[in-house]
Parts: sequence; C-alpha cells; structure tokens
Amino acid sequence: MKYTCAAAAFVLCCAHAGAQPCDQAIGSFLYDASYCMDKKGSVRGKARAYIPQPGDVMLATDKNLLWKITHDMALAFEPHNSAIVVARCDGSLATLEAGPNDTIWIKALPLLPHLKEYADKGPVWIRKRKSPLTAEQNACLTTFAQRHVGKRFALGRLLVQLTPLRDRGPLRTAFMGGPHGDRASYYCAELVLEACVAAGIADSVTTRPSATYPHDLFYDQSFNRYIHKHTPLAYDWEPPARWLDYDVDQRDCRR
Repeated sequence: MKYTCAAAAFVLCCAHAGAQPCDQAIGSFLYDASYCMDKKGSVRGKARAYIPQPGDVMLATDKNLLWKITHDMALAFEPHNSAIVVARCDGSLATLEAGPNDTIWIKALPLLPHLKEYADKGPVWIRKRKSPLTAEQNACLTTFAQRHVGKRFALGRLLVQLTPLRDRGPLRTAFMGGPHGDRASYYCAELVLEACVAAGIADSVTTRPSATYPHDLFYDQSFNRYIHKHTPLAYDWEPPARWLDYDVDQRDCRR
C-alpha cells in the first residue's frame, strides 16, 4: 500500500463503529442495480432500504448545462459527479467529495441530506461495497478524509482535461495518472480513487485517479484502453443502483 496509514491509530477508536452500516436508513432507498443510465423519472424494480457503509461510491448527474457541455467536450459524458462514503470519528457517515454543489473546496457532508440535495437536481446512483471494509481499511479511509477536507477543487487540472496535455490518452495513461497520494487539490473521481488507494481497496499499481472519469466508475467500461482493462470498481463494488429518498410505489399509492 502506498500509504503507510501512520495516523490510523488516531482513528482506530472509531473504526469499529464507522465500519458498521447505519442502524437506520430513513427516506433512503435503492432500486435494482444496472449498468444503464435511466432517465431521471424512471427506476428499475422495487425499492429496498439503502443501508450505507464506508467505501460506497456515489455517482450523480447535474442538470447544469455548463457541466454537460464541458464533460461532453472532454469525452467524459455522464454522470458528472462522484464521491465516496466515509466514516467520521463519531461513527456518522459523510460523503467525501471534491467540489460539491459547484464549490471550489473538498468537503465531507452529511450523507443523506447531501444525496437528497443531488437527487433534487438530477439522478443519483450508489455503488455499494460487496463486503464491508476492515477496521484498518476504514481507519485509513477516515484518516485520508480528515487530511484532505478543506483543500481546493483542482479546477486548473480539470480544465486540462479539455486539452491534449491530459493524462488520459490512448497510450499515455499506462505511464501517467497513477496515484499521487497527498496533493494540494483534487477533482471528483480523482479524489474517490485516491481515497480507495489510501484505504487499500484499490490497486495502487493499476489505478489511474487523474485519468479516470465518473463515467468509467459507473459503467466499469471506458473509452480509454488502459482503464477499460483495469476498471477500479469492477470486482469489489456492486453495479450502480438508483437512489431516491422515497419509495415510488408507496408514494403513488398515497396519491
């Protein structure tokens, strides 16, 4: 593991509590998982309660026209946002994200209110961990989050994605874009994968944080040959499942 997790002992007292799923998931539902990006108003299958856990990955599409245009220009397409669920030291869960809600900061925001905020703007998906993190993995993830909250969103390096100088190229990705560990700034998918590497749940050799887009994290496929061969979430995460803060069937019955 590239990170030594020297600070893991500091959060070990809360690792056990954070490693457990939440006791309740009020107003939080997942529908059938699928590698298909359905329209905002449609869901698949029946709702089931979403019991979040550290290491789950959030993906979301923003209706902001600017993000759609720039993502399409970079061949990044949808979804536009990604974040990872982390445990705080008090055992509560938060979403660690670079630039949430068009800000220029890295923040760890309360989980369910943040998901609801995104769902009000566009579709949200969750990729659940197939197995819970170990206490050590969870501690490392928490430590990583604590270390980076308050840093800046990497707007400059994000704009480079629109140019031939980016790490994501037909051949250069194999040699560039690997984990950097602590950086002064990150953009969203980069932060998610650096956090996964820090926690020891993503391969530090093949993961390419600065060359990976939320689109790659959603589909476990990529237009980039290297990332397509080394998709970071393919084996330990479930396919994306649509998240809503209500059960569609129950709401329709009430109406």
